[in-house]
Amino acid sequence: MRSAESWTDPDRLRRYRARVFAERQGLRESFADAAGHQQRVLRDLLDFNSGTEYGKQHGFDRIRTLDDFRKAVPIQTYADLEPWIERAAGGERNVLTADRPTVFFTSSGSTGAHKKIPVAPRFMSTTFFPFYYAAWAPLIEHFPDVLSHPGAVLNLKHDPLAAPPTTASGRPHVGASQVDFGSAFDEPLSAEPGTGAPWATLPVPVAANDHLEKMYLRLRLAVESDVRCVIGINPAMVAVLPYQLRQWWPRIVKEVRDGTLGGLPYGSPKPARAAELEQLAERHGTVRPAHLWPNMRALFCWTTGLASLYLPRLREEFGAGVTALPAPVAASEGPVGVALDRHRSAGSLVVTAAVHEFADADQDLGPDTATLRPDELEPGRDYHVVFSHVGGLYRYAVGDVVRIVDHQDGVPRLEYAGRGNNRSDHAGERLRDAQVIRALQSALVATGLELRNAACRVTTDRQRPAAYEFAVAATTPWSQDESARFTVRLDQALQRESADYRTARAADRLAAPSVRLLHPEAFLRDWQDQVASGIRPTQVKDRLFRQDPRLWARLTEPAGD
Repeated sequence: MRSAESWTDPDRLRRYRARVFAERQGLRESFADAAGHQQRVLRDLLDFNSGTEYGKQHGFDRIRTLDDFRKAVPIQTYADLEPWIERAAGGERNVLTADRPTVFFTSSGSTGAHKKIPVAPRFMSTTFFPFYYAAWAPLIEHFPDVLSHPGAVLNLKHDPLAAPPTTASGRPHVGASQVDFGSAFDEPLSAEPGTGAPWATLPVPVAANDHLEKMYLRLRLAVESDVRCVIGINPAMVAVLPYQLRQWWPRIVKEVRDGTLGGLPYGSPKPARAAELEQLAERHGTVRPAHLWPNMRALFCWTTGLASLYLPRLREEFGAGVTALPAPVAASEGPVGVALDRHRSAGSLVVTAAVHEFADADQDLGPDTATLRPDELEPGRDYHVVFSHVGGLYRYAVGDVVRIVDHQDGVPRLEYAGRGNNRSDHAGERLRDAQVIRALQSALVATGLELRNAACRVTTDRQRPAAYEFAVAATTPWSQDESARFTVRLDQALQRESADYRTARAADRLAAPSVRLLHPEAFLRDWQDQVASGIRPTQVKDRLFRQDPRLWARLTEPAGD
């Protein structure tokens, strides 16, 4: 159901809206008995999977309560479950779940071997689809015109594959954005907004791993459409779009004039439209998404992390009054939170999807770490996420850290606060990326400065203590005095955020940090280079800690002529 015709069918749109709002209402109603729903999710996953190899080994048939479950199953990572998952990927039945996996999702990380996350029909129907549909409710409720025509949404993450890679048993091993849920799971309404656009399935041949060219081709087609919403999920994909537009502008205008797409004939030449595009650039001195798409209404992506520092200015590139709506707090392995209103960053815990447990983010997570229930979480605190669901992941440490914003309707609202393993600890400072980002935000507010992105590393020198070096792409030029004041404020903020950092500074194990100002487009160039190397755009995310000398050099060295 990804064809343009489906999105022009009024009945299809009516049913789609009804499903989206019904799923949101269902989640809201579940909050009145959040604890009861958590117990029912636990009971369901135990009953459904008690006959599996994993269920038998861990005595699922004898477990009655969450405490029983905690005693029977340790907290575990993908590495702990990998032998079981590989057996399922090889075609063995009844390993982790009674359901046979239909596909295996890849992880969203960009380093190391891709994980194989088993995805079976029962998981999709009970865990995935309710939150998935509900996630679109704020967008289509408040900006209904984004569904006015198939090309109204530029969905940057949509990337179908004609011949997807497979596991040893022949099951597709792909990203969630590469799966046709309609055909794979009999969900004809599941196609996302933007998947009926003319560029959703590219009409010209392009290599499957030539991700940069695919992005160009979609943008080339989108300049001829009335785009009103951009969906990126990964905010780095949204941030790079204005840069790509400037980089590819001459090629885009030429192809519109010539009636080509990727150098191949496509439609008819449009010299009048090409002239309009050229006039836009001449009139404004540059070209921005706001110039091309004056009816732009919304961006849909994660709004926390490093994106929280650059999204306010980035929104202006897309137009005055454009709203940034937060994508769900979720991973390939399962959902955690989903925004049911227009909150800028937080979503409500999806209590019907999984059994959720949490642990203080400042402690190391191990097999026997004590966990908290959702009702025990405190606003303003960061926590590791552990979840269990019917899809075969039990007490699974997904690796994400969330920050509790508040409690609403009886459940916590939370926002993504980074990866649990994204920690810098050279001198006992144990800095998490969320702490550094909050310190950066504090220093920016105190000095009135803005930035496009930032990264840091620890520098070492035998003659003096180690120190943090920050690479910053500023929105506007900073003077030496401003940089100096920002650096002082940043050091103070880091000490407030982390007692361990404060101790390391006081003991002279760490010297004061320094700031290196980069070219304004340094991070955009770096992102583009990574995609050009063959990494899928969804997997090239903002990265704060860059201790690898090669990664640091690639980011900070001046671009060649």
